[in-house]
Order: sequence, then C-alpha cells, then structure tokens
Amino acid sequence: MQDTPFFRTMDTPAFPTPRPWTSAVLRGFRRCCPACGQGKLFSGYLSVAPACSVCGLELHHQRADDAPPYLTIFVVGHIIIPLMLFVEKMWHPDLWIHFILWLPLTTFLSLWLLPRIKGGVIGLQWAFRMHGFADDTSAEEDGLSPAP
Repeated sequence: MQDTPFFRTMDTPAFPTPRPWTSAVLRGFRRCCPACGQGKLFSGYLSVAPACSVCGLELHHQRADDAPPYLTIFVVGHIIIPLMLFVEKMWHPDLWIHFILWLPLTTFLSLWLLPRIKGGVIGLQWAFRMHGFADDTSAEEDGLSPAP
C-alpha cells in the first residue's frame, strides 16, 4: 500500500494526543489564541489574524463560515424571546416600549456575542485538528508527523 496522506504508516501514531477542547473554546471565546491563550485571535472585529503573535500558530486557514452567525442568532433568540414574553405577560406594555427595549438589547447582544462565538468555533476547530490545524507548528509536539 502506498504511503499517502490518507493512510498512516506503522511509525506514525494512530491517534494523536488529544487537545483540550474546553480550554480551546474558552480561549477562543475570550478572543485569544486557542493554543497559547495569550495572543490575539482577531486583527479586527471579525477579521482573523494570519498567525498568533505569541506562539506563531497559523490561523489563516480557519473555516468558521456560517456557524458563528447561526449560533449567535440561536443564543440571542433564546435569551430575548423568553424575556420578551415574560415582560408582555407581566406588564402588557405598549408596542413602542417593546421597540425601545428589545431592539437595542438584541443589537447589542448580537454584536457582543458574534466575535466571541466565532472565536469559540475557531478554538473548537483547533482542538479537533480541523481545516489545517493538524499541520500547524505545534504538530511535532502533539505527536504528529507531517504527511509525505
């Protein structure tokens, strides 16, 4: 059998050392590098830095795509809708009060959560070695050898 990237040889470990996904997600949620927890994950509001300035982990190949907006809508909706229903049942405010209360709160919560959730998704990708994170500079210390 040929030694291709799809097949492992006897001298490469079958199961690489697992990375701690919980700490990686929490580091990403704090918008820090999932590997070291010290470098900045973003160079802008949602622009991912090309690499960590502290440990050198390459971040440019992450593929968060549509997951962060979807999860942000999911979380914000599960926070705002029950609160809105509770306020409506308890006090029956006018419609303009609902607009004044819920629109800014929804906007603020969405804008605050979106980069944090994107960081968490990138941290999860790093922990599970998805989308090129298995070939990063710390691959040798994780027990991985590069494919020929």
